Amino acid sequence: MDYDIIVIGAGPAGLMAGGVAAKSGAKVLILEQGETPGQKLSITGGGRCNITNAEYDTRELLKHYGDAEKFLHTPFAEFAVQDTFTFFEKRGLPLVVEARKRAFPKTQSASDVVDTMVKFAKDSGAEIMTSVSVKRFYIAKEEEPHAGEVVAVETSAGKFHARRFILASGGPAKKRDNGGVARSNKLIATGFDMLKSVGHTVHKASPNLVPLKSNAKWVHSLAGVAPSFLTVRFKQDGKIFLKKTGKVLFTHFGLSGPLIINSAGDVKKKLENGPVVATIDLFPDTDHKALDKRVLKLFDAHKNKQIKNVFTEIVEGKLAVEILKLLNIKLEINVNEVTKEQRKKLVHTLKDLVVPIDGTMGMDRAIVADGGVELTEVDFKTMSSKLHNNVHIVGDLLNIQRPSGGYSLQLCWTTGFVAGKSAVKSLKST
Repeated sequence: MDYDIIVIGAGPAGLMAGGVAAKSGAKVLILEQGETPGQKLSITGGGRCNITNAEYDTRELLKHYGDAEKFLHTPFAEFAVQDTFTFFEKRGLPLVVEARKRAFPKTQSASDVVDTMVKFAKDSGAEIMTSVSVKRFYIAKEEEPHAGEVVAVETSAGKFHARRFILASGGPAKKRDNGGVARSNKLIATGFDMLKSVGHTVHKASPNLVPLKSNAKWVHSLAGVAPSFLTVRFKQDGKIFLKKTGKVLFTHFGLSGPLIINSAGDVKKKLENGPVVATIDLFPDTDHKALDKRVLKLFDAHKNKQIKNVFTEIVEGKLAVEILKLLNIKLEINVNEVTKEQRKKLVHTLKDLVVPIDGTMGMDRAIVADGGVELTEVDFKTMSSKLHNNVHIVGDLLNIQRPSGGYSLQLCWTTGFVAGKSAVKSLKST
């Protein structure tokens, strides 16, 4: 069972790499341990699939990849955001751009993205084999041809030989269903262990894009409440280290939503040095004085009504009740019984609602985990290992932090394309 190229993993990067390589005439095998290709891709973005971020200025786009920016200019020069749009549109899957430049398939269906990628790989000539777990790379012994090189992979279906290998098994976030519930206790990726086994430095995986935990019971009671426009300031020792505006979702374990998930990486680092609190400004476009006037006007208009029924005109019902409870204001008292001091505290809380942060949720709730192979050990012109140049490393196996919003999948499309193209070029030169 000999191939020119073996791709390990039939996710976005693997399908792209395998399709590109096979289209150029290489004999390609894509191995996938799941029952079907693209399982994780099929549920991404709540089943809608945020294919990319429509930032066409590559320099601006790469600023979202943190310290990895300097490594990514070369691969993105070969396959950038516009190329992603063109790729899918040519295959009958046009994209639409929504808030924060997030691009989705016009059909709003992640399964259509999977179908498109699988069809691309198969039509290009790649063979896809599912329900096959890869155990390890096989490095030729001294007495064997190509001594010291990676020449095969051992799998649950036997040993497969190839001249080039593309490792695209993804990061260690778990499979999730559309409701965000982990469906398997088994991590998707074995790639980290495989990279370590052949001498690579691999940074430990930990949740990066992930909700935050809070042990405050009043937060848990707000599960499902999702204010759409607010500002969150994250503080440590009274000092603000991060400020963001957007949408927050209260959950039975703490806080979630795009704003929170994209802040988790920075918050996680700070938590290593001590406690962190999130202070929520529910009215970021209104200053204290103007908000106090608004509340006072409302109270004057409803003096003889119970505070719990009036305050809900300021904020959502559940949230209004919990704020009143936090301030020990009885829900049944009439508005005219609310003191000036209590009103001032209410206004202050609306502008500075303090939520203690006790950690991040685990890998089972992570959208993206950080960690992966040390970037200095990868040649980004070809996405090949500097230790074993016939092994290419792509997608989530790279130690690259990025926010949600299409950046992860764009990294997969780009590195997969470059790896597939480079692997074929290397075959022809040997």
